[in-house]
Amino acid sequence: NTVDFIPNFDGEEKEPVVLPSRYPNLLVNGSSGIAVGMATNIPPHNLGEVIDGTIALIDNPELTSLELMTYIKGPDFPTAGIIMGKSGIRAAYETGKGRIVVRAKAEIEEENGRHKIIVTELPYQVNKAKLIEYIADLVKDKKITGISDLRDESDREGMRMVIELKRDANPNVTLNLLYKHTKMQDTFGVIMLALVDNQPQILNLKQVLVHYINFQKDVITRRTQFELNKAKERAHILEGLIIALDNID
Repeated sequence: NTVDFIPNFDGEEKEPVVLPSRYPNLLVNGSSGIAVGMATNIPPHNLGEVIDGTIALIDNPELTSLELMTYIKGPDFPTAGIIMGKSGIRAAYETGKGRIVVRAKAEIEEENGRHKIIVTELPYQVNKAKLIEYIADLVKDKKITGISDLRDESDREGMRMVIELKRDANPNVTLNLLYKHTKMQDTFGVIMLALVDNQPQILNLKQVLVHYINFQKDVITRRTQFELNKAKERAHILEGLIIALDNID
């Protein structure tokens, strides 16, 4: 009885309207979707940071979205990557909208007088196979001229994309060209739109957590009331048994 139930698709069973999540799933898992005239694009976050932020807000309801960034540093993408600057994160958390620039993690290595670029992390939702194919097309079209070989050395230990350069190529220039012309640098447009009482609303970071906390209060209250009612019903039966025992000849 912690949440409301409605008939399922054929009306034979009942199913919960929502599940009583044990943590702010909207932030931890993120969400992405497009509807008529609106869209949502919420990045995933670190579970520990989100829980710490939720506890801090419970302890101090006056915290602002900016102050919550002490606990929730920013998105935590499963493919990692490097977030460039904090302005996009700050805008997203304060207003519900923002643009977060994410770069691939790349290192330049030198071997036998030649350089190579090693890519070990990509921006969120960037397809590695398509990226390699696109870079190969740029080389073929001579839009990037410093690359001599390109291969995927990823294994169970992790991702590893190797971009070998020509002897006369400047590795830093080539890397910057890759950031400029490919998805090795990408922008994640944050739109923190969610349904509140069945109405779409753009929420800032604090509002998301406040709605979650209020939902948890309702769930815990309903659960406790349900358990209390069961206990009262049991107590009523026991009181009847006591009366019956007292009146046995």
